[in-house]
Amino acid sequence: MTTPDHWSTIGTLVAWLDGQNGRSQQEITLRLLKLTEESGEVAQAWIGATGQNPRKGVTHTAADVADELCDVIVTASVALASLVDDPGAHLDAKVARIAARRRTP
Repeated sequence: MTTPDHWSTIGTLVAWLDGQNGRSQQEITLRLLKLTEESGEVAQAWIGATGQNPRKGVTHTAADVADELCDVIVTASVALASLVDDPGAHLDAKVARIAARRRTP
């Protein structure tokens, strides 16, 4: 779970981006599209960690994959904080709904 310090850092990043680029619909769209880029970097790192490209061999580690996953989390957090006033509460509510889902075998 994220911490208040996490959201403070995300708020600082959002404020910086807003100051540089504004927060138009186009800017929010680009922040959302950034998730696709970061997800691609996760895939690239995993392919490199498993050596799935025989031409390149093993080029990444599990730590590289973890770092890329963290980039996805931060990017998603920035996008979320760009859309809603209280991203922490929104995430908490969503996680609670997921936790309450019935699980079947």
